[in-house]
Amino acid sequence: MRITKKCVNDLAYQIIGAAIEVHKYFGPGLNEKTYHLCLKKELELRKLAVKSELKVTVDYKGLILDSELRCDLFVEDLIVLELKSVKTLLPVHEAQVITYSKLLKCPKGILLNFNVTNIFHEGQKSFVNEYFRDLPDE
Repeated sequence: MRITKKCVNDLAYQIIGAAIEVHKYFGPGLNEKTYHLCLKKELELRKLAVKSELKVTVDYKGLILDSELRCDLFVEDLIVLELKSVKTLLPVHEAQVITYSKLLKCPKGILLNFNVTNIFHEGQKSFVNEYFRDLPDE
């Protein structure tokens, strides 16, 4: 399969749909681990390949360093998902998504906060990087 910006954006749309489904079922107020388990299952039910708690290493000058970083969910080896259930998202949460996306060399990352009334309007933030910008449009 040829990876394009459209392909990545279509996958992001599917992921947001799955997050909305989980959020509709539980609403806000649960801990992050519960949303994590359920979103992983919802993505799998939608036949998407998901890696959970993926260990992220750092390639520094060709040396692979153990960073002890863990990506919440990595979908189809294209999109990093960082899940939260917090009152307010902080810059450090955004930095996590950007860091994982860059280290995993994937084009897009999505920060999802389940502790909101409407996940579509206030509970998601997407980030793209040079890997996305370098993809063909179609």
